[in-house]
Amino acid sequence: MSGQTLTDRIAAAQYQLTGSEVSRAVCKATTHEVMAPKKKHLEYLISATNATNVNIPQMADTLFERATNASWIVVFKALVTTHHMCVHGNERFIQYLASRTALFNLSNFIDKTGSNGYDMSTFIRRYGRYLNERAFAYRQMAFDFTKVKKGAEGVMRTMTPEKLLKGMPVLQTQIDTLLEFDVHPKELNNPIINAGFLLLFKDLVKLFASYNDGVINLLGELDISLDAYQMPPFFLNSALLVTTAL
Repeated sequence: MSGQTLTDRIAAAQYQLTGSEVSRAVCKATTHEVMAPKKKHLEYLISATNATNVNIPQMADTLFERATNASWIVVFKALVTTHHMCVHGNERFIQYLASRTALFNLSNFIDKTGSNGYDMSTFIRRYGRYLNERAFAYRQMAFDFTKVKKGAEGVMRTMTPEKLLKGMPVLQTQIDTLLEFDVHPKELNNPIINAGFLLLFKDLVKLFASYNDGVINLLGELDISLDAYQMPPFFLNSALLVTTAL
């Protein structure tokens, strides 16, 4: 299906009549057009997250509402737009997502309108799980693994052992959930899935950097333990195996 449908135009007009420009922009970003959300709508929503008079819950709830649509196109674009807001929007946006008890309920989503719908439904279910996990990780840690400072003075490198042992499994789960997206090159010809893939790829690079910092911190703690308690080599090797398996 190409071009905005009558349903898209009616929905946008309804939001305009109610005076909700943010909801209208969400609707415009998640039309039935087989293309990535338009840059101008994403930029408007990003700027809106920085405005003190904008209702963040209303923005998020409109995205959740669009994600209940029967069309894979609308749902996928709602997920891409949400991810874009998490990455580029004000932190208030992901804070709100993390505060919710439920986000995207797409585990049983299937678009039965055609063969392409079936194929894309699989990626929608995986993408929804990742965004849910991203918000859950923020709730657990009170920060975004993709945005924290990296390197020798970074958050993961300077984290206390207690918090590190709590955070590494959370980070590992977020990475594992992202990798489950498992898209193949031939499927990236679809502009919507390509837009989601680019966001996921950038997240993965940053998540691995945080994971690397965490492992370095853990290995440093093991060295301290060995010096302080004269840990036998057998136990040190076992600890290293556990660290590798995290």
